[in-house]
Amino acid sequence: MTVLVFGRTGQVACELQRLGDVTALGRDAADLSDPAACAAAIYAVRPRCVINAAAYTAVDRAEDEDDLAHVINADAPGAMARACADLDIPFLHISTDYVFDGSGTDPWAVDAPTAPLGAYGRTKLAGEKAVRATGANAVILRTSWVFSTHGTNFVKTMLRLSRTRNDFNIVNDQIGGPTPAAALAHAMLTMSQAMCAGKQGRTYHFAGTPFVSWESFARETFALADRAVTVTGIPSSGYPTPARRPLNSRLDCTEIVSDFGIHPPDWRHGLRATIKDLNI
Repeated sequence: MTVLVFGRTGQVACELQRLGDVTALGRDAADLSDPAACAAAIYAVRPRCVINAAAYTAVDRAEDEDDLAHVINADAPGAMARACADLDIPFLHISTDYVFDGSGTDPWAVDAPTAPLGAYGRTKLAGEKAVRATGANAVILRTSWVFSTHGTNFVKTMLRLSRTRNDFNIVNDQIGGPTPAAALAHAMLTMSQAMCAGKQGRTYHFAGTPFVSWESFARETFALADRAVTVTGIPSSGYPTPARRPLNSRLDCTEIVSDFGIHPPDWRHGLRATIKDLNI
């Protein structure tokens, strides 16, 4: 099965290439800031299905680059989905917990009201709407707190900083499910196979379990890496950023379990594997 993947060096794209025989397009072959080029790539390859694992993910910078983030996160996925609808092939697209406002403490259901707090979340929500508007057989898969040995992520940043620092202040009022990129890639390949066999897609949630704060996630990271550091929990107000982060990033993943038999991964297993792969 020919799977065309947008993104080549990102976390999920790298894991997709490790897990399956896919054709991955980097920016040189399909720049998401040029939606027409993305659609043209799909027409040229004519794959069995398409996975969009690329996005504008610089949450804080998006506050100043809203227009560019919108092109990459909304216009490009829309163009991809229209091409897939035209060719009658499935389209799978990664979205985010940032489409929610982070209120409350209950896990967000797939059909919960969306209300993003910043530009990144707004552009990702616009991308969801653009994909749905095409009528393509599409999966929109919302996830959170992705980590791996690839790219830039919380785990790698904490481990890098801990080489020269002994004390960390980490926010403890943002709660979510860290998600191993390998598990996310495996879920997408499983879903793509089912969709190529005729299953219809819709919006799903997929994130790691159990729910945890950034502080606790950091503590586990340092412990597994045998880093003797001091971690102090602080509220988000003690670590101001240009873009507001949702406090509640818990995602309800029951529907992906019932429809595809895909269960949320235990992020602790993924974290151990990541640290082992990083040779720490």
